[in-house]
Amino acid sequence: MALLVHLTPEKDARRIRRAGITARGYRRGVFCMPVLPSYVLSNQWLRELRRGGQRLIVAVHFRIPDDEPVFVGHYSSAGTEMTAAEAVSVIMHAEDARGYQIVVPRSIAPTELHRIRQVRQVTGWRYHPEAHGRRPCACPACLGRGEFKAADLRRRFSIDSPALTKPQLLEHLRNADNDDDLIDALYGLARRSRGDVDDVAHLVDHANPEVRYVLALALRRYRGGEARRLLARLAADTDPEVRDAAATGR
Repeated sequence: MALLVHLTPEKDARRIRRAGITARGYRRGVFCMPVLPSYVLSNQWLRELRRGGQRLIVAVHFRIPDDEPVFVGHYSSAGTEMTAAEAVSVIMHAEDARGYQIVVPRSIAPTELHRIRQVRQVTGWRYHPEAHGRRPCACPACLGRGEFKAADLRRRFSIDSPALTKPQLLEHLRNADNDDDLIDALYGLARRSRGDVDDVAHLVDHANPEVRYVLALALRRYRGGEARRLLARLAADTDPEVRDAAATGR
């Protein structure tokens, strides 16, 4: 069975658990990637998907038979039809797998789901894979063991940066000069243990609803009356997604 990952907004996770993944888009299919040894390649489409206005992305892992027909190729091409197992092999052995995708031309049933997991919201590329210039790819699919200077390249171009500590995240929050940096810091805090709610309280009236949305997610990890009061304010927010996120955490 081929193990694949589909990236989708967190707000759709409950529906997907109940009803599966609906085929949609101009090709009427489920767009996905194989679950590869490289975390970055597996979830490479995340930042590009967030450009479309999605708030928080989660990864839905599912399995389909190895011999099921799918389409695979770079997003700039129409794709080639082959079995799921062959499509996974194509991406694993591609010289540069960035920009590749698999399209399953049908919906995915709930019984085919494996798990739904959180993913780092800064993974992948935006605009196109070459947008920020070229650099060596140190993932296991591109850089095999024993190749020339492989160990040095893995140290210099690590594909899985260590998670930031809570003090580092708070420092990023204080020094953020744009909304994207605020959102990334808040998302990191949402996955940490509770702390002083005063660190994030000033963002409850932020002009960007996306910041307020992720703040509501982060406040779920805080305890005490002040955190509940902030969630109550966000539960009356003008943005419906902010209200939903705050109501879930109360």
